[in-house]
Amino acid sequence: MHFSSVAIAFSDVSWIAVAFLFGWTAKQIKLPPLVGFLLAGFVIQHFPHADAALFDKLSDIGITLLLFTIGLKINIKSLIKPHIWAVTSLHTALVVTVFFGLFKLLAWGGFSQLQDLSDNTLVIIAFALSFSSTVFVVKILEDKGEYQSRHGQIAIGVLVIQDIFAVVFLAFSTGKVPSIWALALLLLWPMRLLIARVLNKIGHGELLVLFGFFLALGGAQVFELVSLKGDLGALIVGMLLAPLKKSEELAKTMMAFKDLFLLGFFISIGLTGTLTWNSIWMAALLLILVAFKTGLFFWLFSRFSLRARTSVLASLNLSNYSEFGLIVAAIGVTNQWLTPEWLIIIAVAMSLSQITAALLNANAHQHFKVYRHFWLRFQKQIRLPDDQAVDISRAKVVIIGLGRVGCGAYDHMHEQLGDEVVGIDIDAEVVETELSKGRQAIVGDPSDADFWDRVLENHQLQMVMITLPNIKAALSVIEQLKTLHYDGQIAATSRYFDHEEIYKAAGVDTVFNVYTQAGSGFASQVLKMT
Repeated sequence: MHFSSVAIAFSDVSWIAVAFLFGWTAKQIKLPPLVGFLLAGFVIQHFPHADAALFDKLSDIGITLLLFTIGLKINIKSLIKPHIWAVTSLHTALVVTVFFGLFKLLAWGGFSQLQDLSDNTLVIIAFALSFSSTVFVVKILEDKGEYQSRHGQIAIGVLVIQDIFAVVFLAFSTGKVPSIWALALLLLWPMRLLIARVLNKIGHGELLVLFGFFLALGGAQVFELVSLKGDLGALIVGMLLAPLKKSEELAKTMMAFKDLFLLGFFISIGLTGTLTWNSIWMAALLLILVAFKTGLFFWLFSRFSLRARTSVLASLNLSNYSEFGLIVAAIGVTNQWLTPEWLIIIAVAMSLSQITAALLNANAHQHFKVYRHFWLRFQKQIRLPDDQAVDISRAKVVIIGLGRVGCGAYDHMHEQLGDEVVGIDIDAEVVETELSKGRQAIVGDPSDADFWDRVLENHQLQMVMITLPNIKAALSVIEQLKTLHYDGQIAATSRYFDHEEIYKAAGVDTVFNVYTQAGSGFASQVLKMT
């Protein structure tokens, strides 16, 4: 990994300006900025000094940091649940089978891009197209503040299982057999104790950032040395550190750097090659097939007893093609299984699928609300233990979001109202922690209409206090409350002045700026003690 090249890339202001312009434009029309970054790549391709190798290096670092931060948030126990591993396995097998059959039919019908390919090559293409993009899905979930949501965690679990399939395939397709020294990687388990001690001693500043880079890039390098995929190394190192108390802070610290380097990934997609009408038509056909992938995910999730809303949102998260398809195509071209045109076809199909998925996910909650009765027809009556509806009908005040601010608000309200206060959080581990501390807490997704239907059937609720850090998630909660004609008080915390106006326009009665009003709270507490 050549950091000198990375420095040169950031010294070129032109591509940064184009990426910013397209990202900003996408945001103005209610799309995630990454959609703009994807389109920017096709523009930057025509720059006289555009160097795809530079963006590939940025992309490599970004993906390594992404997988490291994913690992920091993964609960290994969740991966062994049938609705994760079984759904992923069945989905992969069915997609490969159906896509292979369709490709054979199209080859027989005269599609020139498919006619001269062997059955093995068609299976490989179908296998590559069965994957969804880890980079894209995680970015979408983070932008919407839904990474820890029920549907978000299911999507991440599916992606991790797919990444395992990818590593196995790459090991066989490239002829690389893990070195005997790969067994030494078992030493990472006891070494996590040493890493934990270092993390606890280095504080919260620049040393934490530097150590995070060392763990992510170092873990990738160690795996490469024993002939294993480096990205897998970053993911596993992150997973080993996930149970540590400092893992959440480390993940937040690395997030800005990860987002910066991931620019290279989105731009590099548009730099893959020159577009032709033939490649565009074939890519458009592959885009249509994403509908089958998405529908199959929904059907499998619902058959494994997930609620309709969870199944719809998780399926929409996964409704795209993966960068893994480009890796497979590159291997195919190197081994002369595929023509270089297929690299362009898959790149365009992936770009189109991610743009389409961004549009679908931007309005996913509204879509489910409009067609809710239709989707509920597919919902099974049997509920999974961790997917049950909840009842907080005796509470007068609910605190949504049990971070530091939320817990502080809970404790203060509990002093006044006792057990008539309850906290809600979408993260099961957070709820478990707060229960152990004696707080009343339940797992729930307050942006879910089904959740509020159950709450508002027979309630004494007088106030909803929202302490979510992501404004999109908070506004989604407010929208649900207004849709269901809740007439009590709504209060929300804000970190930015412009967000205060947005909250007021959405119908929030009281907005508390956690920065500007922290000083007055501090002074009030001191005065009480004097």
